[in-house]
Amino acid sequence: MNKVRYAPAELPVLTQERQAELQALANKPDSEIDYSDIPPLNETFWLNAVRNPFYKPTKTHASVRLDSDVLAWLKSQGKGYQTRMNAILREAMIRASQNQP
Repeated sequence: MNKVRYAPAELPVLTQERQAELQALANKPDSEIDYSDIPPLNETFWLNAVRNPFYKPTKTHASVRLDSDVLAWLKSQGKGYQTRMNAILREAMIRASQNQP
């Protein structure tokens, strides 16, 4: 998949006319927006949906204290133990947030 990237100098100029058009759209209530050309999203769509391939969360440096056996187990799984640890924590975070009312 090719990624589209623009350098700031290559971005198209946002003209006053285009700014006015965007502002008019932003001010329009949702009830006045014509969505008839957009098909409704059904369960089939969501079954085939993929997370944004361009999304990359920011990383924060952190120092944590782990039990030695936990760290040894993570490292024994091969290269990428920090990524694995992040995935385990993310899964726990998602599971916990789904259980909240």
